[in-house]
Amino acid sequence: MRVLLALIIGIGIGAVGVWYLDTTKGAPGGHDTGARMENAAKNTAQSIQEKLRVLDLRPQEIKDELARTGEVVRRKAHEVGRAVSDATADARITAAIKTKFVANRDLSALSISVNTTNGIVTLSGTVPTVEAISQAMLLAMETDGVQEVISTLQVKPRAGTG
Repeated sequence: MRVLLALIIGIGIGAVGVWYLDTTKGAPGGHDTGARMENAAKNTAQSIQEKLRVLDLRPQEIKDELARTGEVVRRKAHEVGRAVSDATADARITAAIKTKFVANRDLSALSISVNTTNGIVTLSGTVPTVEAISQAMLLAMETDGVQEVISTLQVKPRAGTG
């Protein structure tokens, strides 16, 4: 099972690398492209902030909940009634989330364990900041088939940053 997961993650990383190299070779230069990229980045940042607000994944809320209960749990309201019982669906969900973590430079896929059972995802391990917990939970919540995300991630700053 681990070999299959590693193979899937490897294929995902390779596909992202090929796509990146392919799109950067033919990229047109100029001020217009820079402005479009800046606007896209602003829109993306606003969209992420809105999703974090709606899902109560802002850093202060995460800190408060961690202090209160030691874990963070969020459910998708419109999909709670649907159960995902197929083990292959759980493996696909886990692989998709791990692939998102590998593609995200702020998260370490090696430091975060992802387990999925019936569409309920549990994240455990360590991250450098509370914001990284929010980011990891958001990426997991946005994955198809995820019903609930439980985080027991602990904040452990990277060596040499504090």
